[in-house]
Amino acid sequence: MRVVRAASDLTSVATDLIVEELRARIAINGRASIALSGGRTPWAVFERLSEAALPWSAVDVYQVDERVAPPGSDDRNLTGLAETLLDRVPASAHPMPVDAAQLDTAADWYARELPPSLDIVHLGLGDDGHTASLVPGDAALLVEDRTVAMTGPYRGHRRMTLTRPALDRAGLIVWIIAGLDKAPMVERLIAGDPTIPAGTISQERAVLITDVL
Repeated sequence: MRVVRAASDLTSVATDLIVEELRARIAINGRASIALSGGRTPWAVFERLSEAALPWSAVDVYQVDERVAPPGSDDRNLTGLAETLLDRVPASAHPMPVDAAQLDTAADWYARELPPSLDIVHLGLGDDGHTASLVPGDAALLVEDRTVAMTGPYRGHRRMTLTRPALDRAGLIVWIIAGLDKAPMVERLIAGDPTIPAGTISQERAVLITDVL
């Protein structure tokens, strides 16, 4: 894992890295794919991305995870993602279908929507070491044979999430982590501590951008 310490300009550093990678993938393949996580920390990055001079019609935007909540709810990751990015650019959006009647079937459908490997995956880090919606003690953390899975209830909601194998196949993983309260978990992430979900994700093609260290 490459660690980038960005105490004062985390947003610009993260945006520049993602834009550079998207441009490179489009130049090679004609299209690029990116999966984005929820949380408020990356909203400034998404807003900056929306201003980037990219051929957005060649970009597919997927979700890393989503809460089972009504459309438009503040609990939905898609709500913030739409406001900060998807409503501003002509990218092809692929929302997770968490309002489906049969969620396990919907997860399988979303898995078929994904490319064999995502070009870029953005991840965050929870105060309990979770990433995506791979949370301590949940069965989804142990899934090896699927790329999308449903979780049990966690902090008020079931969730749909990319699994560890799907994350590990990404061409580039970009961790964006802010806040001194995350320092203990960031240290465990860098150490590859397998006792926290984030520590189980491959670091082979990962960049950590943080203002914590």
